[in-house]
Amino acid sequence: MITLRPAAERGHANHGWLDSWHSFSFANYFDPAHVHWGPLRVINEDRVQAGQGFGTHGHRDMEIISYVLEGSLGHKDSMGTAASIVPGEVQRMSAGTGVTHSEFNYDKEGVTHFLQIWIVPSRGGLAPSYEQKTYPDEEKRGRLRLLVSPDGRDGSITIHQDASMYAGLFDGDEAANMDLAPGRLGYVHLVRGRATVNGRALKAGDALLYRDEPRVTIAQGSQAEVLVFDLPEMPD
Repeated sequence: MITLRPAAERGHANHGWLDSWHSFSFANYFDPAHVHWGPLRVINEDRVQAGQGFGTHGHRDMEIISYVLEGSLGHKDSMGTAASIVPGEVQRMSAGTGVTHSEFNYDKEGVTHFLQIWIVPSRGGLAPSYEQKTYPDEEKRGRLRLLVSPDGRDGSITIHQDASMYAGLFDGDEAANMDLAPGRLGYVHLVRGRATVNGRALKAGDALLYRDEPRVTIAQGSQAEVLVFDLPEMPD
């Protein structure tokens, strides 16, 4: 079964300084049909205006991934981390027993456009931790590059869950497949551009949810950037 989640049906909140689209229930947006997909709990597409950001706030027991598309995202946290995340980089913060952090667009003119992704860890009470790596476009061109995994294989960032996240860039005849093992869930989020995924034409912000399907197939991209998740089942 493959279910389409159209971009326009996501939750939306515009606070002036922040324009945010929610693929799953978040803050004041609640949709009982879209609370989580396996341990994938949040994909927020955020645009933060120049000189604005999220003030210091707390998290617990969550794997938080930042994927920047445009601009720069400043990060400071209670672990002593001070970093800037730019396109091509992926950040993972494990909130564990508790962490506070802030995220800010320090640019005086440009917008910071990024995806905020939350994955529920396999267990609670872990020590907070932080990791950040760069993945050049050439590693994602015409293929699915592993970015996040439970074991850090192939230079990926490690998370505390049996889940993996891949990214790919596709144009023209470039294509890629990813097999899903029996009992696994898949989730494809088209970050930007257009592509045909398992025979369905997708545009930026669209997503496909996979259950009992053997393969993800990506083709016919036009400036397409795609995230693909391989996920375990979780009870509702």
